[in-house]
Amino acid sequence: MTVSKKEELKRIAWTHMDEATVQMAHKFGRGYMEFLDNAKTEREAVTYIAQMARKKKYVDFNEVKQIKAGQKLFINYKDKVCALLVMGQEPLEEGVNIIASHIDAPRLDLKARPLYEADNVALFKTHYYGGIKKYQWVGMPLALHGVAIRKDGQKLYFKLGENPGDIVFTIADLLPHLAKDQMEKKLSEAIKGEDLNILVGSQPDTDAEGDAIKKRILRLLKEQYQMEEDDFTSAEFEAVPAFPAREIGFDRSMIGAYGQDDRVSAYTSLQAVLDIEKPRRTAICLFVDKEEIGSTGNTGLQSLIIENMMAELMHKTGQADYYYVRKALASSNAISADVNAAVDPNYPEVFEKLNCSFLSQGVVMTKFTGSRGKADSNDAHPEYLARLRRVFDEEGVIWQVGELGKVDLGGGGTVAQYMARYGMEVVDCGVALLGMHSPFEVASKADIYMAYKAYKAFWQKI
Repeated sequence: MTVSKKEELKRIAWTHMDEATVQMAHKFGRGYMEFLDNAKTEREAVTYIAQMARKKKYVDFNEVKQIKAGQKLFINYKDKVCALLVMGQEPLEEGVNIIASHIDAPRLDLKARPLYEADNVALFKTHYYGGIKKYQWVGMPLALHGVAIRKDGQKLYFKLGENPGDIVFTIADLLPHLAKDQMEKKLSEAIKGEDLNILVGSQPDTDAEGDAIKKRILRLLKEQYQMEEDDFTSAEFEAVPAFPAREIGFDRSMIGAYGQDDRVSAYTSLQAVLDIEKPRRTAICLFVDKEEIGSTGNTGLQSLIIENMMAELMHKTGQADYYYVRKALASSNAISADVNAAVDPNYPEVFEKLNCSFLSQGVVMTKFTGSRGKADSNDAHPEYLARLRRVFDEEGVIWQVGELGKVDLGGGGTVAQYMARYGMEVVDCGVALLGMHSPFEVASKADIYMAYKAYKAFWQKI
């Protein structure tokens, strides 16, 4: 099926936005870029979100004894998961409206014993996190973000490589003159995980014997950061691209940056919940961890985060019967706010264009995810989709449908399935990206703004 150029133009979100809305989208994009530059890890995202919540008079949930309508509450869990809540007029047992996004992103994590010396250089060993193309992470500047916890409990925070004049790190690629054998391999095999070792130094300690370069690095870590080698064991270091978010194109219509999957959903849902007042149903904006590796651990949505949060909420309203916790969750509506893949004109063969999403055609509703026969998918009910369609249209939200590539080629998972198990209605809804999971993903400012409008409409009208 072919689409005429006139019909194609009609589908572009920019053509349905008046000048004031266009300017709002550009302004919104600038705020989003600032967030991306300051929230390259889960902990940094939680810190940023907490600061925004405090500015809007959100109160720490632990400091509240009783819950009442209109309250604005903030929950922080292990500095890697957080939630903003606006208490609604209706009783909790009648359900809440939840938008959940994830604040982790593909990256390189340092191993527990990372530092070693070889061939006149010192390096850090890494273990990649999430689905990456390993060849994309070599030959580029890397920043190092993280925290090390000393035995005495002191926390040492690191953010190296983001400011002018900062040191950066890198993984040296093999020169083409010697890469004949490498370039004949499949892309997935050309660079091995164990070869993603980061350069961290080359100058020896002249007084040291054996591993003099490594010993100099350890001395510098001790002098400059009060860190011992054993502190790496109780540390969490993430190597991420050392460049800021940038506007793309002569028209500045796109944003390129690291970590837009899924911090584009985090930022748009954050701004939406900060802008709502007195919702009919309690609004919960949830930011979670570990989605990129299957939502595992006690900070991923396969844990009891949502159930525990609801149980605490009900307890503070005086409702101790656990039946009502289950009733509230089963009666809730949710959006799994996550990205989809935009059709890439350089690789049209992997997309089924009638059902895949495009850049600048609005926020994407994805009825089902999964792969090879919808495995591990939520698959939203049509009744729920019809309600969302109506609300989006009434509120001027430009939206499109999307799938993640052709049936036998594509596929992927989100947190939707882990929310749906409680019985709540859930659909995936987010922004289409080019270059998903690359160190420099691309999104349209129009789609970013429409995601914000969609999430705000959901909390106000559903």
